[in-house]
Amino acid sequence: MSIADDAERYRAPALDKGLDILELLAATDDGLSQAEIAKALDRSPNEIYRMLDRLVRRDYVRRTLEDRYEVTLKLFELGHARPPMRRLISQATPVLRQFALKAEQAVHLVVQDRNILVVIAQVDGPGYWNVSIRVGSRISLVNTGSGHVFLAFSTPEERKLMLEEQDLGSPEQMPKGLVGRLDGVREQGYENMPSAQVSGVSNLSVPIFGPLGSVIAVLTCPYTQRLDKLDAPNTQQAIRLLLEAGQEISKRSSNQS
Repeated sequence: MSIADDAERYRAPALDKGLDILELLAATDDGLSQAEIAKALDRSPNEIYRMLDRLVRRDYVRRTLEDRYEVTLKLFELGHARPPMRRLISQATPVLRQFALKAEQAVHLVVQDRNILVVIAQVDGPGYWNVSIRVGSRISLVNTGSGHVFLAFSTPEERKLMLEEQDLGSPEQMPKGLVGRLDGVREQGYENMPSAQVSGVSNLSVPIFGPLGSVIAVLTCPYTQRLDKLDAPNTQQAIRLLLEAGQEISKRSSNQS
């Protein structure tokens, strides 16, 4: 029996339908109506209604006052209930808080999940304003500091797979100059790059190593220069504090694995 025949033999149409709805809604910022979901998935409204009803009752989807549907945080919570993820967040959070206090900057922790980068923890700086990113956000691989660190410390085989997931195909198809930049990141042990999303912000990113020496997460500070405090840590001081924080989380992760 071929792989295709085997896949067809074990199809679960109802499960596929529910997963299609969740994936569609997860990629939509403002939610969708029942009719829009049915049209997007090429399903009948009755099919969609029954499945939506079950997803709402199980709290994977909520129905808004505008009669639209959007995903809840239940799947996110289930993902965080996994022991390795929960342990990493528990180990890292005190270190993130110490860094934010000393550097007077926000900081977040990013993991790679099936070649998608996800923010799993975030701590604001002590001031009344911050440049921060929401927990649960998915971020780019090729134009963020976190992505550069994952790519820089990956093996050639891992990098190829990561790029294929980003529709870049191969290392040869990466943006011009990125290969050399990644070599520099690996050599110096951190990334310091202007944000591609927010003007005036520098992405400072360092790797978190697991017990086997691979990068299991990345610590990133969206650094902004403080104009209201002349004695606030500068970029190089923030990098030093971030490297120390990354080393501490790496040590905790290795010691308790």
